[in-house]
Amino acid sequence: MNQENQVLKQRREKAEALADLGVNIFSNSFKPANRIKELLPKGEHLAEETFDETRFTYSIAGRIMSMRKFGKAAFCHLMDSSGKIQIYLKKDVTGDEQFAAFKKWDIGDIVGIEGKLFKTQTGELSVMADKLVMITKSLRPLPEKWHGLTNVETRYRQRYVDLIVTPESRAIFRKRVEIIRLIREFLGNRGFMEVETPMMQPIPGGATAKPFKTYHNALGMDLYLRIAPELYLKRLLVGGFERVFEINRNFRNEGLSTRHNPEFTMLEFYQAYATYHDMMDITEELISWLSQEVNDTMEIDYQGTTVDLTPPWSRMTMNQALVKIGHIDPEIVNDNDKILALAKATKGVKLEPLAGSGKARTALFELLVEEKLINPTFITSYPIEVSPLARRNEEDPTVTDRFELFITGREIANAFSELSDPIDQRQRLEQQIAEKGDDDEIHAEMDEDFVRALEYGMPSAAGQGIGIDRLIMLLTNSPSIRDVILFPHMKPETETEEKKEKGQAGQCGKCKE
Repeated sequence: MNQENQVLKQRREKAEALADLGVNIFSNSFKPANRIKELLPKGEHLAEETFDETRFTYSIAGRIMSMRKFGKAAFCHLMDSSGKIQIYLKKDVTGDEQFAAFKKWDIGDIVGIEGKLFKTQTGELSVMADKLVMITKSLRPLPEKWHGLTNVETRYRQRYVDLIVTPESRAIFRKRVEIIRLIREFLGNRGFMEVETPMMQPIPGGATAKPFKTYHNALGMDLYLRIAPELYLKRLLVGGFERVFEINRNFRNEGLSTRHNPEFTMLEFYQAYATYHDMMDITEELISWLSQEVNDTMEIDYQGTTVDLTPPWSRMTMNQALVKIGHIDPEIVNDNDKILALAKATKGVKLEPLAGSGKARTALFELLVEEKLINPTFITSYPIEVSPLARRNEEDPTVTDRFELFITGREIANAFSELSDPIDQRQRLEQQIAEKGDDDEIHAEMDEDFVRALEYGMPSAAGQGIGIDRLIMLLTNSPSIRDVILFPHMKPETETEEKKEKGQAGQCGKCKE
Protein backbone atom coordinates (compact mmCIF):
# COMPACT_ATOMS: atom_id res chain seq x y z
CA MET A 1 0.00 0.00 0.00
CA ASN A 2 1.48 3.37 -1.00
CA GLN A 3 1.77 6.24 1.45
CA GLU A 4 -1.26 8.13 0.12
CA ASN A 5 -3.53 5.11 0.43
CA GLN A 6 -2.19 4.43 3.92
CA VAL A 7 -3.08 7.98 5.02
CA LEU A 8 -6.57 7.69 3.54
CA LYS A 9 -7.04 4.37 5.35
CA GLN A 10 -5.95 5.93 8.67
CA ARG A 11 -8.36 8.83 8.21
CA ARG A 12 -11.29 6.50 7.58
CA GLU A 13 -10.36 4.44 10.61
CA LYS A 14 -10.43 7.60 12.75
CA ALA A 15 -13.84 8.48 11.32
CA GLU A 16 -15.13 5.02 12.25
CA ALA A 17 -13.63 5.35 15.74
CA LEU A 18 -15.41 8.68 16.25
CA ALA A 19 -18.66 7.13 15.13
CA ASP A 20 -18.12 4.37 17.69
CA LEU A 21 -17.78 7.09 20.35
CA GLY A 22 -21.17 8.45 19.29
CA VAL A 23 -19.74 11.47 17.46
CA ASN A 24 -21.61 12.72 14.39
CA ILE A 25 -18.72 13.43 12.01
CA PHE A 26 -20.94 15.36 9.57
CA SER A 27 -23.11 17.35 11.94
CA ASN A 28 -25.21 20.42 11.28
CA SER A 29 -26.01 21.56 14.80
CA PHE A 30 -23.17 23.94 15.69
CA LYS A 31 -23.80 27.60 14.85
CA PRO A 32 -20.83 29.89 15.59
CA ALA A 33 -21.73 33.20 17.16
CA ASN A 34 -18.43 34.87 16.28
CA ARG A 35 -15.95 35.18 13.44
CA ILE A 36 -12.26 34.91 14.21
CA LYS A 37 -11.50 38.47 13.10
CA GLU A 38 -13.88 39.72 15.81
CA LEU A 39 -11.73 38.10 18.49
CA LEU A 40 -8.35 39.43 17.40
CA PRO A 41 -8.75 43.06 18.60
CA LYS A 42 -10.14 41.89 21.93
CA GLY A 43 -6.80 40.46 22.94
CA GLU A 44 -4.70 43.55 22.35
CA HIS A 45 -4.93 44.67 25.98
CA LEU A 46 -4.14 41.26 27.46
CA ALA A 47 -0.82 40.62 29.11
CA GLU A 48 1.01 37.33 28.65
CA GLU A 49 -0.50 34.35 30.47
CA THR A 50 -3.67 36.26 31.36
CA PHE A 51 -7.35 35.69 30.55
CA ASP A 52 -9.82 38.20 29.23
CA GLU A 53 -11.19 39.82 32.38
CA THR A 54 -14.75 39.62 31.08
CA ARG A 55 -14.38 35.82 30.97
CA PHE A 56 -16.77 35.95 28.03
CA THR A 57 -17.25 32.70 26.12
CA TYR A 58 -16.77 32.94 22.37
CA SER A 59 -18.09 30.52 19.77
CA ILE A 60 -16.15 30.02 16.52
CA ALA A 61 -15.93 27.44 13.73
CA GLY A 62 -13.33 26.73 11.10
CA ARG A 63 -10.78 24.35 9.66
CA ILE A 64 -7.82 22.99 11.64
CA MET A 65 -4.66 24.16 9.86
CA SER A 66 -2.03 22.89 12.31
CA MET A 67 -1.93 20.73 15.40
CA ARG A 68 0.56 19.94 18.20
CA LYS A 69 -0.39 17.31 20.77
CA PHE A 70 1.27 16.92 24.17
CA GLY A 71 -0.41 14.07 26.00
CA LYS A 72 -3.10 15.82 28.04
CA ALA A 73 -2.91 19.14 26.16
CA ALA A 74 -2.71 20.35 22.58
CA PHE A 75 -2.46 23.47 20.44
CA CYS A 76 -4.31 23.92 17.13
CA HIS A 77 -4.66 26.76 14.68
CA LEU A 78 -8.22 27.28 13.49
CA MET A 79 -9.00 29.23 10.30
CA ASP A 80 -12.29 30.62 9.05
CA SER A 81 -12.89 32.97 6.11
CA SER A 82 -11.98 35.99 8.24
CA GLY A 83 -8.71 34.90 9.86
CA LYS A 84 -6.81 32.41 11.98
CA ILE A 85 -6.41 31.94 15.75
CA GLN A 86 -4.72 29.50 18.11
CA ILE A 87 -6.80 27.04 20.16
CA TYR A 88 -5.52 25.55 23.44
CA LEU A 89 -7.05 22.30 24.63
CA LYS A 90 -6.53 20.76 28.09
CA LYS A 91 -8.01 17.47 29.16
CA ASP A 92 -8.95 18.77 32.61
CA VAL A 93 -10.91 21.63 30.98
CA THR A 94 -12.63 19.78 28.13
CA GLY A 95 -13.28 16.62 30.12
CA ASP A 96 -12.31 13.04 29.35
CA GLU A 97 -15.04 12.35 26.77
CA GLN A 98 -14.42 15.42 24.64
CA PHE A 99 -10.67 15.02 24.84
CA ALA A 100 -10.90 11.38 23.78
CA ALA A 101 -12.83 12.44 20.71
CA PHE A 102 -10.29 15.19 20.03
CA LYS A 103 -7.54 12.55 19.84
CA LYS A 104 -9.18 11.40 16.58
CA TRP A 105 -9.11 14.88 15.03
CA ASP A 106 -6.83 15.67 12.08
CA ILE A 107 -5.49 18.69 10.25
CA GLY A 108 -8.18 19.64 7.75
CA ASP A 109 -11.15 18.81 9.98
CA ILE A 110 -13.83 21.48 10.31
CA VAL A 111 -14.76 21.94 13.96
CA GLY A 112 -16.62 24.20 16.36
CA ILE A 113 -14.99 25.64 19.48
CA GLU A 114 -16.36 27.46 22.49
CA GLY A 115 -14.05 29.03 25.03
CA LYS A 116 -12.42 32.09 26.57
CA LEU A 117 -9.63 34.33 25.33
CA PHE A 118 -6.17 34.37 26.87
CA LYS A 119 -2.57 34.99 25.91
CA THR A 120 0.10 32.34 26.11
CA GLN A 121 3.51 32.94 27.66
CA THR A 122 4.80 33.66 24.16
CA GLY A 123 2.18 36.39 23.75
CA GLU A 124 -0.05 34.63 21.20
CA LEU A 125 -3.76 35.29 21.51
CA SER A 126 -5.56 31.97 21.99
CA VAL A 127 -8.90 30.44 22.88
CA MET A 128 -8.98 28.11 25.89
CA ALA A 129 -11.49 25.55 24.60
CA ASP A 130 -14.11 24.12 26.94
CA LYS A 131 -16.48 22.74 24.27
CA LEU A 132 -15.44 20.83 21.15
CA VAL A 133 -17.73 19.89 18.26
CA MET A 134 -16.85 17.90 15.16
CA ILE A 135 -18.63 19.49 12.19
CA THR A 136 -17.00 17.76 9.21
CA LYS A 137 -14.35 15.05 9.31
CA SER A 138 -11.77 15.51 6.56
CA LEU A 139 -11.07 12.18 4.87
CA ARG A 140 -8.16 13.49 2.80
CA PRO A 141 -5.02 15.20 4.11
CA LEU A 142 -4.10 18.74 3.14
CA PRO A 143 -0.77 19.34 1.35
CA GLU A 144 2.30 19.39 3.58
CA LYS A 145 2.25 22.77 5.28
CA TRP A 146 5.78 23.90 4.46
CA HIS A 147 5.39 23.28 0.73
CA GLY A 148 1.69 23.84 0.15
CA LEU A 149 0.10 23.07 -3.20
CA THR A 150 3.13 23.48 -5.46
CA ASN A 151 1.84 21.66 -8.56
CA VAL A 152 0.31 24.36 -10.73
CA GLU A 153 -2.04 22.05 -12.59
CA THR A 154 -3.33 20.62 -9.31
CA ARG A 155 -3.92 24.15 -8.03
CA TYR A 156 -6.18 24.83 -11.01
CA ARG A 157 -7.97 21.47 -10.93
CA GLN A 158 -8.45 21.40 -7.17
CA ARG A 159 -9.12 25.06 -6.51
CA TYR A 160 -10.93 24.12 -3.32
CA VAL A 161 -7.63 22.82 -1.88
CA ASP A 162 -5.68 25.75 -3.31
CA LEU A 163 -7.97 28.19 -1.51
CA ILE A 164 -7.54 26.33 1.78
CA VAL A 165 -3.74 26.30 1.79
CA THR A 166 -2.67 29.26 -0.39
CA PRO A 167 -3.30 32.69 1.15
CA GLU A 168 -2.18 34.38 -2.07
CA SER A 169 -4.94 32.66 -4.05
CA ARG A 170 -7.56 33.69 -1.52
CA ALA A 171 -6.30 37.27 -1.75
CA ILE A 172 -6.51 37.29 -5.56
CA PHE A 173 -10.13 36.16 -5.63
CA ARG A 174 -11.15 38.54 -2.88
CA LYS A 175 -9.56 41.31 -4.92
CA ARG A 176 -11.39 40.08 -8.01
CA VAL A 177 -14.73 40.43 -6.24
CA GLU A 178 -13.77 43.91 -5.04
CA ILE A 179 -12.68 45.04 -8.52
CA ILE A 180 -15.98 43.96 -10.08
CA ARG A 181 -17.92 45.64 -7.26
CA LEU A 182 -15.99 48.87 -7.84
CA ILE A 183 -16.62 48.74 -11.60
CA ARG A 184 -20.35 48.57 -10.93
CA GLU A 185 -20.04 51.47 -8.50
CA PHE A 186 -18.03 53.56 -10.97
CA LEU A 187 -20.47 53.09 -13.83
CA GLY A 188 -23.55 53.39 -11.63
CA ASN A 189 -22.33 56.73 -10.31
CA ARG A 190 -22.11 57.94 -13.93
CA GLY A 191 -25.65 57.06 -14.83
CA PHE A 192 -25.07 53.69 -16.48
CA MET A 193 -27.76 51.05 -16.07
CA GLU A 194 -26.75 47.40 -15.66
CA VAL A 195 -28.64 45.05 -17.97
CA GLU A 196 -28.64 41.39 -18.99
CA THR A 197 -28.75 40.24 -22.60
CA PRO A 198 -29.12 36.72 -24.06
CA MET A 199 -26.30 34.26 -23.55
CA MET A 200 -27.92 31.87 -26.05
CA GLN A 201 -28.33 33.56 -29.40
CA PRO A 202 -29.76 32.42 -32.76
CA ILE A 203 -26.95 34.31 -34.55
CA PRO A 204 -23.65 34.81 -32.68
CA GLY A 205 -22.57 38.35 -33.49
CA GLY A 206 -20.43 41.21 -32.26
CA ALA A 207 -17.16 39.37 -32.88
CA THR A 208 -15.39 37.00 -35.22
CA ALA A 209 -14.87 33.76 -33.31
CA LYS A 210 -15.91 30.13 -33.36
CA PRO A 211 -18.99 29.72 -31.14
CA PHE A 212 -20.26 26.81 -29.07
CA LYS A 213 -23.38 25.35 -30.69
CA THR A 214 -26.40 23.75 -29.04
CA TYR A 215 -29.96 22.83 -29.97
CA HIS A 216 -33.22 23.89 -28.32
CA ASN A 217 -35.77 21.09 -28.55
CA ALA A 218 -38.93 23.11 -27.87
CA LEU A 219 -38.01 25.85 -30.34
CA GLY A 220 -36.66 23.35 -32.82
CA MET A 221 -33.65 25.51 -33.65
CA ASP A 222 -29.90 25.84 -33.26
CA LEU A 223 -28.63 28.28 -30.67
CA TYR A 224 -25.13 29.51 -29.92
CA LEU A 225 -23.46 30.55 -26.69
CA ARG A 226 -22.68 34.18 -27.22
CA ILE A 227 -19.27 35.33 -28.32
CA ALA A 228 -20.18 38.94 -27.47
CA PRO A 229 -23.21 40.91 -26.19
CA GLU A 230 -22.56 43.90 -28.45
CA LEU A 231 -25.43 43.71 -30.91
CA TYR A 232 -28.02 43.31 -28.15
CA LEU A 233 -26.64 46.22 -26.15
CA LYS A 234 -26.86 48.40 -29.26
CA ARG A 235 -30.50 47.37 -29.64
CA LEU A 236 -31.02 48.90 -26.18
CA LEU A 237 -29.54 52.18 -27.43
CA VAL A 238 -32.16 52.09 -30.19
CA GLY A 239 -34.80 51.47 -27.52
CA GLY A 240 -33.85 54.64 -25.66
CA PHE A 241 -31.56 53.38 -22.87
CA GLU A 242 -28.72 55.87 -23.34
CA ARG A 243 -26.15 54.42 -20.90
CA VAL A 244 -26.02 50.66 -20.43
CA PHE A 245 -23.45 48.11 -19.30
CA GLU A 246 -23.19 44.38 -18.78
CA ILE A 247 -20.71 42.23 -16.87
CA ASN A 248 -21.14 38.66 -17.91
CA ARG A 249 -19.67 35.64 -19.67
CA ASN A 250 -18.66 35.19 -23.27
CA PHE A 251 -17.82 31.81 -24.83
CA ARG A 252 -15.41 31.01 -27.66
CA ASN A 253 -14.70 27.52 -28.89
CA GLU A 254 -11.03 28.19 -29.47
CA GLY A 255 -7.61 27.61 -27.96
CA LEU A 256 -6.29 27.74 -24.39
CA SER A 257 -3.30 29.76 -23.25
CA THR A 258 -2.13 31.92 -20.38
CA ARG A 259 -4.35 34.67 -21.84
CA HIS A 260 -7.32 32.68 -23.13
CA ASN A 261 -10.03 30.59 -21.52
CA PRO A 262 -13.03 29.40 -23.56
CA GLU A 263 -15.34 30.96 -20.97
CA PHE A 264 -14.36 34.45 -19.85
CA THR A 265 -15.77 37.59 -18.23
CA MET A 266 -16.31 40.81 -20.13
CA LEU A 267 -17.48 44.30 -19.31
CA GLU A 268 -19.22 46.08 -22.16
CA PHE A 269 -20.73 49.54 -21.82
CA TYR A 270 -22.33 51.98 -24.25
CA GLN A 271 -23.02 55.68 -24.03
CA ALA A 272 -25.25 57.65 -26.39
CA TYR A 273 -23.98 60.97 -27.77
CA ALA A 274 -20.37 60.05 -26.97
CA THR A 275 -17.28 59.36 -29.09
CA TYR A 276 -14.32 57.04 -28.77
CA HIS A 277 -12.40 59.99 -27.31
CA ASP A 278 -14.89 59.98 -24.41
CA MET A 279 -14.26 56.25 -24.05
CA MET A 280 -10.50 56.87 -23.75
CA ASP A 281 -11.10 59.42 -21.01
CA ILE A 282 -13.43 57.18 -19.00
CA THR A 283 -11.09 54.19 -19.41
CA GLU A 284 -8.12 56.12 -18.04
CA GLU A 285 -10.21 57.26 -15.13
CA LEU A 286 -11.69 53.81 -14.40
CA ILE A 287 -8.53 51.69 -14.49
CA SER A 288 -6.28 54.16 -12.68
CA TRP A 289 -8.96 54.59 -10.00
CA LEU A 290 -9.35 50.83 -9.62
CA SER A 291 -5.60 50.45 -9.10
CA GLN A 292 -5.56 53.17 -6.49
CA GLU A 293 -8.53 51.63 -4.68
CA VAL A 294 -7.31 48.02 -4.59
CA ASN A 295 -3.52 48.51 -4.57
CA ASP A 296 -3.18 51.96 -2.97
CA THR A 297 -1.01 53.06 -5.90
CA MET A 298 -1.12 53.72 -9.61
CA GLU A 299 2.43 52.43 -10.08
CA ILE A 300 2.28 48.66 -9.96
CA ASP A 301 4.62 45.73 -10.50
CA TYR A 302 3.64 43.19 -13.11
CA GLN A 303 5.90 40.14 -13.30
CA GLY A 304 9.00 42.19 -12.53
CA THR A 305 8.07 45.16 -14.75
CA THR A 306 6.97 48.50 -13.32
CA VAL A 307 3.80 49.82 -14.94
CA ASP A 308 2.64 53.39 -14.37
CA LEU A 309 -1.15 53.74 -14.64
CA THR A 310 -1.16 57.45 -13.79
CA PRO A 311 -3.12 59.46 -16.41
CA PRO A 312 -2.74 60.82 -19.01
CA TRP A 313 -1.87 57.76 -21.08
CA SER A 314 -0.05 57.65 -24.40
CA ARG A 315 -2.18 57.88 -27.55
CA MET A 316 -1.03 57.17 -31.11
CA THR A 317 -2.48 55.97 -34.38
CA MET A 318 -1.69 52.50 -35.72
CA ASN A 319 0.43 54.02 -38.49
CA GLN A 320 2.38 56.12 -35.99
CA ALA A 321 3.01 53.00 -33.88
CA LEU A 322 4.22 51.04 -36.91
CA VAL A 323 6.75 53.78 -37.63
CA LYS A 324 7.81 54.69 -34.08
CA ILE A 325 7.77 51.25 -32.42
CA GLY A 326 7.68 48.81 -35.35
CA HIS A 327 10.47 50.72 -37.12
CA ILE A 328 8.83 50.52 -40.55
CA ASP A 329 9.69 53.24 -43.06
CA PRO A 330 6.89 55.88 -43.17
CA GLU A 331 6.87 55.65 -46.97
CA ILE A 332 5.94 51.97 -46.71
CA VAL A 333 3.40 52.48 -43.93
CA ASN A 334 1.54 55.12 -45.93
CA ASP A 335 1.51 53.17 -49.20
CA ASN A 336 -1.17 50.47 -49.46
CA ASP A 337 0.64 48.35 -52.05
CA LYS A 338 3.97 48.49 -50.22
CA ILE A 339 2.56 47.67 -46.80
CA LEU A 340 0.66 44.72 -48.26
CA ALA A 341 3.82 43.45 -49.97
CA LEU A 342 5.80 43.82 -46.75
CA ALA A 343 3.23 41.87 -44.76
CA LYS A 344 3.22 39.02 -47.30
CA ALA A 345 7.02 38.87 -47.16
CA THR A 346 7.28 39.01 -43.35
CA LYS A 347 7.77 35.73 -41.51
CA GLY A 348 5.04 35.16 -38.91
CA VAL A 349 2.36 37.12 -40.75
CA LYS A 350 -0.58 35.14 -42.12
CA LEU A 351 -3.08 36.86 -44.39
CA GLU A 352 -6.28 35.61 -45.99
CA PRO A 353 -6.17 35.46 -49.80
CA LEU A 354 -8.49 38.47 -50.15
CA ALA A 355 -6.87 40.52 -47.38
CA GLY A 356 -6.10 44.12 -48.19
CA SER A 357 -3.72 46.73 -46.85
CA GLY A 358 -5.80 47.28 -43.71
CA LYS A 359 -5.42 43.70 -42.57
CA ALA A 360 -1.74 43.85 -43.56
CA ARG A 361 -1.16 46.87 -41.30
CA THR A 362 -3.02 45.19 -38.44
CA ALA A 363 -1.06 41.95 -38.78
CA LEU A 364 2.27 43.79 -38.80
CA PHE A 365 1.17 45.82 -35.78
CA GLU A 366 0.30 42.66 -33.85
CA LEU A 367 3.65 41.11 -34.71
CA LEU A 368 6.00 44.08 -34.33
CA VAL A 369 4.34 46.47 -31.86
CA GLU A 370 1.85 44.91 -29.42
CA GLU A 371 4.25 43.20 -27.01
CA LYS A 372 6.35 46.39 -26.71
CA LEU A 373 3.44 48.46 -25.32
CA ILE A 374 4.16 48.13 -21.60
CA ASN A 375 2.74 51.31 -20.09
CA PRO A 376 -0.90 52.09 -21.00
CA THR A 377 -1.16 53.06 -24.65
CA PHE A 378 -4.23 53.78 -26.77
CA ILE A 379 -3.80 52.76 -30.41
CA THR A 380 -6.31 54.52 -32.65
CA SER A 381 -7.35 54.70 -36.32
CA TYR A 382 -7.85 50.99 -36.98
CA PRO A 383 -8.42 50.09 -40.64
CA ILE A 384 -12.03 49.66 -41.68
CA GLU A 385 -11.25 46.12 -42.91
CA VAL A 386 -10.82 44.91 -39.31
CA SER A 387 -13.54 47.09 -37.77
CA PRO A 388 -16.89 46.12 -39.31
CA LEU A 389 -18.98 47.63 -36.51
CA ALA A 390 -17.08 50.91 -36.01
CA ARG A 391 -17.83 54.35 -37.40
CA ARG A 392 -15.76 55.60 -40.33
CA ASN A 393 -13.43 58.47 -39.61
CA GLU A 394 -14.82 61.56 -41.34
CA GLU A 395 -11.40 62.84 -42.41
CA ASP A 396 -9.99 59.48 -43.53
CA PRO A 397 -12.73 57.00 -44.49
CA THR A 398 -10.21 54.12 -44.78
CA VAL A 399 -9.92 54.00 -40.96
CA THR A 400 -12.39 54.01 -38.10
CA ASP A 401 -12.90 55.98 -34.92
CA ARG A 402 -11.64 53.08 -32.82
CA PHE A 403 -8.98 52.35 -30.24
CA GLU A 404 -7.51 49.39 -28.46
CA LEU A 405 -5.81 49.79 -25.09
CA PHE A 406 -2.58 47.87 -24.47
CA ILE A 407 -0.83 47.36 -21.14
CA THR A 408 2.11 44.97 -20.57
CA GLY A 409 1.93 43.99 -24.23
CA ARG A 410 -1.66 42.77 -23.94
CA GLU A 411 -4.90 44.14 -25.24
CA ILE A 412 -7.06 45.15 -22.28
CA ALA A 413 -9.86 47.11 -23.94
CA ASN A 414 -11.41 47.74 -27.35
CA ALA A 415 -13.72 50.65 -28.13
CA PHE A 416 -15.09 52.76 -30.92
CA SER A 417 -17.61 55.30 -32.02
CA GLU A 418 -20.51 53.16 -33.14
CA LEU A 419 -21.65 52.74 -36.71
CA SER A 420 -25.28 53.90 -36.82
CA ASP A 421 -25.81 53.92 -40.60
CA PRO A 422 -27.84 50.75 -41.40
CA ILE A 423 -26.94 50.83 -45.11
CA ASP A 424 -23.21 50.99 -44.43
CA GLN A 425 -23.59 48.38 -41.69
CA ARG A 426 -25.35 45.93 -44.01
CA GLN A 427 -22.67 46.35 -46.66
CA ARG A 428 -19.87 45.73 -44.19
CA LEU A 429 -21.52 42.65 -42.71
CA GLU A 430 -22.10 41.28 -46.22
CA GLN A 431 -18.42 41.84 -47.00
CA GLN A 432 -17.43 40.13 -43.75
CA ILE A 433 -19.63 37.12 -44.60
CA ALA A 434 -18.18 36.93 -48.12
CA GLU A 435 -14.64 36.90 -46.80
CA LYS A 436 -15.44 33.96 -44.52
CA GLY A 437 -16.38 31.88 -47.57
CA ASP A 438 -16.60 28.19 -46.72
CA ASP A 439 -14.88 28.55 -43.35
CA ASP A 440 -17.13 26.45 -41.11
CA GLU A 441 -15.07 27.37 -38.05
CA ILE A 442 -16.67 30.82 -37.95
CA HIS A 443 -20.45 31.22 -38.08
CA ALA A 444 -21.23 33.85 -40.71
CA GLU A 445 -24.84 34.95 -41.11
CA MET A 446 -26.52 38.29 -41.59
CA ASP A 447 -28.32 39.46 -38.45
CA GLU A 448 -31.33 40.98 -40.16
CA ASP A 449 -32.98 41.97 -36.90
CA PHE A 450 -29.92 44.01 -35.85
CA VAL A 451 -29.93 45.87 -39.17
CA ARG A 452 -33.68 46.41 -38.79
CA ALA A 453 -33.08 47.90 -35.34
CA LEU A 454 -30.58 50.36 -36.83
CA GLU A 455 -33.17 51.32 -39.44
CA TYR A 456 -35.39 52.59 -36.63
CA GLY A 457 -32.54 54.91 -35.68
CA MET A 458 -29.72 54.51 -33.16
CA PRO A 459 -28.32 57.67 -31.59
CA SER A 460 -24.68 58.51 -32.12
CA ALA A 461 -22.81 56.56 -29.48
CA ALA A 462 -19.58 54.99 -28.35
CA GLY A 463 -19.05 51.64 -26.71
CA GLN A 464 -16.28 49.65 -25.14
CA GLY A 465 -15.36 46.15 -24.04
CA ILE A 466 -12.85 45.44 -21.28
CA GLY A 467 -11.54 41.95 -20.56
CA ILE A 468 -12.19 41.58 -16.83
CA ASP A 469 -9.91 38.56 -16.44
CA ARG A 470 -6.95 40.29 -18.09
CA LEU A 471 -7.57 43.43 -16.07
CA ILE A 472 -7.55 41.39 -12.86
CA MET A 473 -4.36 39.63 -13.99
CA LEU A 474 -2.77 43.08 -14.28
CA LEU A 475 -4.01 44.39 -10.93
CA THR A 476 -3.11 41.20 -9.02
CA ASN A 477 0.26 40.54 -10.70
CA SER A 478 -0.96 37.16 -11.98
CA PRO A 479 0.94 35.54 -14.90
CA SER A 480 -1.90 33.35 -16.18
CA ILE A 481 -5.62 33.83 -16.76
CA ARG A 482 -6.10 30.56 -14.86
CA ASP A 483 -4.79 32.28 -11.73
CA VAL A 484 -7.76 34.66 -11.73
CA ILE A 485 -10.55 32.27 -12.79
CA LEU A 486 -11.81 30.13 -9.93
CA PHE A 487 -12.43 27.04 -12.04
CA PRO A 488 -10.57 27.32 -15.36
CA HIS A 489 -11.20 24.77 -18.07
CA MET A 490 -8.68 21.93 -18.17
CA LYS A 491 -8.04 18.83 -20.21
CA PRO A 492 -9.49 15.61 -18.75
CA GLU A 493 -7.52 14.40 -15.76
CA THR A 494 -7.14 10.96 -17.39
CA GLU A 495 -4.85 12.36 -20.09
CA THR A 496 -1.27 11.63 -19.13
CA GLU A 497 0.54 13.94 -21.50
CA GLU A 498 0.09 17.68 -21.80
CA LYS A 499 -0.42 18.78 -25.37
CA LYS A 500 1.00 22.13 -26.23
CA GLU A 501 -1.64 24.78 -25.67
CA LYS A 502 -2.18 27.00 -28.63
CA GLY A 503 -4.86 29.14 -30.20
CA GLN A 504 -5.79 32.73 -30.74
CA ALA A 505 -8.64 34.84 -29.53
CA GLY A 506 -11.38 35.74 -31.97
CA GLN A 507 -11.26 39.14 -33.62
CA CYS A 508 -13.88 41.07 -31.79
CA GLY A 509 -16.22 43.98 -32.12
CA LYS A 510 -15.70 45.07 -28.51
CA CYS A 511 -14.17 42.06 -26.81
CA LYS A 512 -11.18 40.49 -28.50
CA GLU A 513 -10.55 38.42 -25.37
